[in-house]
Parts: sequence; structure tokens; C-alpha cells
Amino acid sequence: MSQHFYHQDHARILSNSLFENASQIFYEKLWKFQRKDTQFQAFVKKVIMSRLFKIIMISTVSMNAFFMVLWTDYKTRYSLFRLFEVSELIFVSIYSSEFCMKLYVDPINYWKDGYNLLDVVIIIIIFIPYSLRKIKGKHYPYLNIADGVQSLRILKLITYSRGIRTLITAMGQTAYTVASVLILFFVLMYIFAILGFCLFGLPEGGDMNNWGNLALAFFTLFSLATVDGWTDLQEQLDARNLILSRSFTIIFILLASFVFLSMFVGVMIIHTEDSIKKFERELMLERHMNLMEEKQVILKRQQEEVGKLLQTQKDLDHKSFTELVEKFKKTLRHTDPMVLDDFGTSLPFIDIYLSTLDNQDATIYKLQELYYEIVHVLSLMLEDLPQKKQSQSSEKVDEK
Repeated sequence: MSQHFYHQDHARILSNSLFENASQIFYEKLWKFQRKDTQFQAFVKKVIMSRLFKIIMISTVSMNAFFMVLWTDYKTRYSLFRLFEVSELIFVSIYSSEFCMKLYVDPINYWKDGYNLLDVVIIIIIFIPYSLRKIKGKHYPYLNIADGVQSLRILKLITYSRGIRTLITAMGQTAYTVASVLILFFVLMYIFAILGFCLFGLPEGGDMNNWGNLALAFFTLFSLATVDGWTDLQEQLDARNLILSRSFTIIFILLASFVFLSMFVGVMIIHTEDSIKKFERELMLERHMNLMEEKQVILKRQQEEVGKLLQTQKDLDHKSFTELVEKFKKTLRHTDPMVLDDFGTSLPFIDIYLSTLDNQDATIYKLQELYYEIVHVLSLMLEDLPQKKQSQSSEKVDEK
């Protein structure tokens, strides 16, 4: 018996080790796999990340939403039937092309992004009505539900709007806190629902329409929490002369509406402000990275130009380095900032830099001498002030 279990355990361990080795080999090969169409992949990625592509997609989603609004009017639907069919084909083709392009650029990491998964869900929703019409026919009773779900297409705007994504991130961060507030709110409603059923839901003289059972009591409390028609509910209780009805209503509205709902809104505002600040920091960092990339491009171009100058100086001995620098200045555009990083590797630049420092030292020395002269003159003027004051006072005494 023990040998049988030993053989089973040994076989299980062996199979697990083989599976782990096979999966490890597969992932290593997949990691080492290099695509041969890297240039075309980079081109498609550049197209997807371009501003023009985003504008086209936002315009497409907006136009699709506008056409769906027109589609809800039966007269417009029948008069523009062909236009709706052609536009639907165009919209579906654009959405499918976008999906294929993004999947082509990064087929593995594409599925790790939640917004890409949202696009996949929308693509599936788009093809549901076509599938139902092919399989079940045009008179399928639930086909109108599939057509109504097409309104979710407008959610594709989330992918191209960083502001909306920031708000969604804030809502996701508040999920735990909001869940705690909602649970506490449910506990409050449960307590008041039981209490209201016992006070106002009695068969004799009670309000059976609003407090007759626990479900009706919960619905009535929800109306009180939203302060929607609470005066009509209170009038029905006052008409039956129920004791403590006004105290019950006032206490519940104060707790539910002014405490819990305000707490819910406050939590959302706090997390939204944090997300907006984080979004602004990310935007500043992105701008800084773009500036650094532009700086590196300019630096690389200027280094190439300086290298060409040095090579030209070697080839043409009759030209001086100063003339070549003047020629190099003419190649610069007026919008290019001058980047001087890593230019200290050339001896001519070091010579020019040291001579510039010598001139700066001489200028600073002359300025110091001028400052000393100014200080000396000011000190002499301060020494003469007391003597002038004494002479003026003595003159006034003689006059008296």
C-alpha cells in the first residue's frame, strides 16, 4: 500500500517537473523570439501613437454616437436606411482595423491593458446583432436588447481621453472606502427598516403600502435617503396619526442624506483631487522626457556637425578652425537651442573654452578694481560729512 502511494507521488512530482521545464523552455523561446518585421511594426506603432490617428478615432466614435441618436427616430431610420447601413459598415471596419493594428504591434502585452480589453468587449458587442440575425433571424425577440447594448460603443472614448481615465482611476482607488460607506449605510437602512416595519407596518392602522413588509420598508427608506417625495410619505403617516413618525423621518434623513451621502461625496472628491495631482505630475514628467529626447536629437546632430568640421579641418589645412566654426553657425536654425554637452572631448573646443575663462577672469579683476575705487570714494565722502555739519552749526551760532 505504501509503495503504491510512493509510486503515485513520484509520478506526480515527475509530471510537475516536466510541465515546469516545458513551460520554462517555451517562455524562454518566446522571450528570445525576434520579429523580422520590426520596421513595419515601428511604423504601425508610430501611426497608432500619432495625434492624427487619435483625432480620427475620436471623430469616428463621436459620429457613430450621433448616428445612433438619429437611428432612435423611426421616421429618420426609414428615410435614411441606406445611409445607416453604409455608415455602420464604415464604423465597424474602422473599429476592426484599430483592433488588428494594436494587436499586430504588441500581441502579448495588448491583453494586459484593461482599456484594450474594454475595446475587445466592445468589438464582441458590435458583432452580436449580426450573429443573432444570421442564426436566429430578424424576428428574434431579444434582438432589440442587442441593438440597445450598442450604445456602449461610446465607451471607446475612454481610451483616447486621459481626463476620463484619471476619473476612472480615482473611482477605482475609492472602491474599498466606498464599499465600507455603503455597507455602513446598508446597516443603517436595515435597522430603520425593521424599526419602521414594527412602528408603521402593523395591519391595524398602519401604512401597509409603504411599510407593510421589509422590501417595501427598504424602498421607502431609499426614497427618504434621496429626499425624493419624503413629504408625501410623511403626510400618509400623519393621516394615520402614527406616533413618532416625524421624529423617525427627521432622524433618518439627517443620518442618511446629510451624513452618509456627504461622506460618500467627500471620499470621491478627495481621491479625485489626488488622481488629478498625480495626472499633472505624470504630464510634467512626460513633457520633461520629450524635452530631453529633443535635446538628445539636437545634441547628436550638433556633434555630427562638429565631427564634420574637425574632419574638414584635417582635409583642408589652409582653413582655420574659426572659419569652420563660422560656417557651422550658418547651418544652425534659429529655433535650435545650443547644447554644449560632451563637446569637451575636442582639443580646439578646450582651447577656446580656456581662453574664454581667461577673458572672464580679466573682466572680473577689472570690476573688482572698480568696486574698490567706488568704496574708497564713498568712505571719503562719509568722512567729510561730520566736518560739514560742524561748520554749518558754527556758522549758525555766529549769526545768532
